[in-house]
Amino acid sequence: MGIGEWETVMTIQNRYPNHYWNRKPLWGYINEADPTVMSMEIEAAANHGVNVFIFDWYWYDGRPFMETTLDNGFLKADNVSKMKFYLMWANHDVLNLWDTRLARINENNVIWTGKVDRQEFEKICKRNIEKYFKHPQYYKIDGKPVFMIYDIPQLITGLGGIKETTDALNWFKQETKRAGFPGLELQITMWGVNLNYSGFDAGKTTSPENEFVKILGFTSATHYQFVHFTNVDDEYPNIVDRAEKEWYRIDSIFDCKYYPHVSVGWDNSPRTGHSAVMRNNTPENFEKALRKARDFVDNHPWQAPLITINSWNEWTETSYLMPCNVYGYGYLEAVKNVFMK
Repeated sequence: MGIGEWETVMTIQNRYPNHYWNRKPLWGYINEADPTVMSMEIEAAANHGVNVFIFDWYWYDGRPFMETTLDNGFLKADNVSKMKFYLMWANHDVLNLWDTRLARINENNVIWTGKVDRQEFEKICKRNIEKYFKHPQYYKIDGKPVFMIYDIPQLITGLGGIKETTDALNWFKQETKRAGFPGLELQITMWGVNLNYSGFDAGKTTSPENEFVKILGFTSATHYQFVHFTNVDDEYPNIVDRAEKEWYRIDSIFDCKYYPHVSVGWDNSPRTGHSAVMRNNTPENFEKALRKARDFVDNHPWQAPLITINSWNEWTETSYLMPCNVYGYGYLEAVKNVFMK
């Protein structure tokens, strides 16, 4: 239909009749690359306490992918001055999981790879520094542009190993300084522990995770989704309790700063027809999770008051703040209750 994953949301009942998942966006199947639409979204977000949009940013086959929402929608919105933004490089492979006709086959065919070599890496970094970091609305901490990287194993494999990746990331920091910034806030996406990399011996240190992050040169961390590090086929309050423990565990052993993360939910059955499901993730319970995150931030006054949320519009994973037919504006009201009242 040419409307991206909205088609997956719109047609789920046709593909899986009587399936329990039946959600609809109150704003309709909007085109977020339209600056008028994005202006409405910025207004709603800002009025409910959301003041930074983190854009999933993609690069495949030597060129940017799905950049139009950022370039044509967000950056051209007449009220863009109300919202900061930064990039999370979603450098994962693209599999046929996103094609609902093939998702259940589990072939895991790689359509596009997220791996890049050093030449491609430098091209990406220089482009983002010039095009985005220098934009007045780009989010910075202590003057340093924040840049988040999603898939560290992909990065390491593409660049050729730990040593090569460390060198590339150091080059990126220096290039950012040469552009006039005091440095780069390089943010790692935390997952479960995975330290089986050539060039890094996790057995020779009492805190392998911390050493790994230090060697690569990341200066801060957050999570992208609860599903990446804990069992989400559970009641939401139980999931949040485990997540909170993970925040403080990371805080106790890592030298870099950790910014707490809260996921709205998880259920990717619109894509696949089956999924682990977060249960009882009501706006009320989501609000309680946000209060825990706010307490963490209040206990770390030396850090930026940053809390990341998944997500603004991740409908096919059932983790979104946008208003829907089930909870109305409930999730946005939860953010407002915690941060604006």
